[in-house]
Amino acid sequence: MFDVLIKNGKTEREQPIEVGINGGRIAAVAPKLEGAGGHQEIDLHQQSYVTAGWIDDHVHCYEKLSLYYDDPDEDGYKAGVTTVIDAGSTGADNIRSFYDITRAKKTNVYALINIGRTGILAQDELGDLDKVNKQALFDAVADLPDFIVGIKARESHSVVIDNGIKPLLAARSYAALLGHLPIMVHVGANPPELKDILQAMGAGDVLTHAYNGKPNGMIDENGEIKEFVYDAYDRGVVFDVGHGTDSFNFKTMQIARDHGLDPKSLSTDIYHRNRENGPVYDMATTMEKMLLLGYTLPEVIRMVTFAPADTFHLLNKGRLRPGKDADVTIFNLTKGDKVLTDSNGNTKTGQQLIAPIYTVVGGAVYDLEEQHA
Repeated sequence: MFDVLIKNGKTEREQPIEVGINGGRIAAVAPKLEGAGGHQEIDLHQQSYVTAGWIDDHVHCYEKLSLYYDDPDEDGYKAGVTTVIDAGSTGADNIRSFYDITRAKKTNVYALINIGRTGILAQDELGDLDKVNKQALFDAVADLPDFIVGIKARESHSVVIDNGIKPLLAARSYAALLGHLPIMVHVGANPPELKDILQAMGAGDVLTHAYNGKPNGMIDENGEIKEFVYDAYDRGVVFDVGHGTDSFNFKTMQIARDHGLDPKSLSTDIYHRNRENGPVYDMATTMEKMLLLGYTLPEVIRMVTFAPADTFHLLNKGRLRPGKDADVTIFNLTKGDKVLTDSNGNTKTGQQLIAPIYTVVGGAVYDLEEQHA
């Protein structure tokens, strides 16, 4: 007898699947768990999809900020996302406060520590290099080793002012000394130039907002991929979507896909404003945009499960396998027209609608249809 039995579901590849959960871990996975029962049973009648819990590796959910903030549960389990990674909202000065708040959340919450010790208290947190303090960052990482899963450096002109890629170089040196934390780099308006940013990044470093439509992006004035972008991709820089209010463009994404520059991971860069007013809204809507652009459901699911778990070394997440954390997303995929909008106001009509119906976090089941009723 399982604590929870999910039965008569299907995988993203349309194969039958059943999942048994005990003690917050996945206990069994098979096309059919013959004779199995559960104290709590979810019968999907071959209608709904069962995948590893969705992971959003770029959100902003520290509620004490005034610029970019949200409730992790609004971005997380209520939207079918079992795990969120806050991307640098907090630095060494306030990440402990953030950690304390997240302990009461139903969603799994992790953090990338901002290279600037104040985090995003203001837009230009890296305009003063005195805010980049190695010892303060190292102390925070030592205090919160199971919470801090990476380092964030925001490399756009409004953030670094005249400091160019110096914050990124500091982040890389700190990561090398720590030995285990990947770096996520935000790109935006220049200077610094995207070429200089990518040349300073190595294998395993994450370029978020990779598919933006800005002049400092990957596409030149002739609609071609800039050569240095291929070089970075080929040497193992991780390309992450990081949709956000200003950082995802349908045309850029389509050109990149046509040239084999597929994102490893799909993230939203969600916070309260672009969740409430768009164009992001939630992870499901962001996934619908990728389906619209020609990615298959299995490809998209990998981008929000195994891929971010792999990048940020979340070894017990991202796959439906015995012994892994019992984080599961159950959703419906139906046909229907929906107008989707990118970060530049361009619209396309999608024909596939994704609707999460259950989120399971650490074995705790949340019925989303019941909550929305």
